[in-house]
Amino acid sequence: MDLSTTYLGLSLPHPLMPGASPLVDDLDMVKRLEDAGAAAIVMHSLFEEHITGERARTLHQIETHANSFSEAPSYFPDRPALSVGSEPYLEQIRRIKAAIRVPVIGSLNGTTATGWLDFARLIQQAGADALELNFYVVATDPLEHGQDIEQRVLDILRRVKASVTIPVAVKLSPFFGSFAHLASQLDGLGADGLVLFNRFYQPDIDVETLEVVPRLQLSDSSELLLRLRWLAILSGHLRASLAVTGGVHTAVDTIKAVMAGAHAVQLVSALLQHGPEHLKTVREEMVRWMEEHEYHSLRQMQGSMNLTRCPDPQAFERANYMRVLHSWHP
Repeated sequence: MDLSTTYLGLSLPHPLMPGASPLVDDLDMVKRLEDAGAAAIVMHSLFEEHITGERARTLHQIETHANSFSEAPSYFPDRPALSVGSEPYLEQIRRIKAAIRVPVIGSLNGTTATGWLDFARLIQQAGADALELNFYVVATDPLEHGQDIEQRVLDILRRVKASVTIPVAVKLSPFFGSFAHLASQLDGLGADGLVLFNRFYQPDIDVETLEVVPRLQLSDSSELLLRLRWLAILSGHLRASLAVTGGVHTAVDTIKAVMAGAHAVQLVSALLQHGPEHLKTVREEMVRWMEEHEYHSLRQMQGSMNLTRCPDPQAFERANYMRVLHSWHP
């Protein structure tokens, strides 16, 4: 069975890979993911706050001794103070690249078009084969226009594309005024791929302690539905390749995503729950399903259920809203 696909210009033996997560912090775990057949390894995100925070601490340490004897080496910050967070991230990319044979995709997470974006070039220099720009934006300012938020996303992509030569994917949330239009603009600026979607972790409230409590809930297959809709809408209209993340747990989930138009499928929660070997299980079950349904290759079904090719395009549009409402019977 030919499961090969192309994602971000990378030729992959199949579409399955771990998404951005702490799994890559342990080199032995990364090797287990490769042994389980991961088509690529996606690094966890390096956050804008990590980089800007390091620079602020370094500047403070230097300015603390600004009026001291300038040639005294002891007045400059020690090397570890300059590298907490970012340098270990680069070193982990180097270690992973030296240990495995599959592509490694770096990940940057931020929201402002400032100097932290220079780090994209360092990730490329560390050996990453591609880069994922992870936009996790919670718009809380009622005076900030939605177009301004979208413009920042476009400006960040433009700057990164100008500074690196490796492929760049953009990982987005669905919460934009006109998502299809934004996707088209990103495609026009040269985004090599779009990753659908970020999962927004919802805080809870402890009514006894009056504290906001972070809650991490792993996904389930029901979260895939929103992603299927937008994969199907975008598929066939963009030059950029499409990846899905969030809600993929089984072989059937993967098949649905590919039929909707995905070129790559990222798993996180399923691997955290079942271990890296679950990648192999999903791939083998995919092959069995495809053989039973007389598919010869992944490309044969890729995008076969997108908006332009499925038998009932209205199922992805407004008409489906009325249909679903009238489907309920007590």
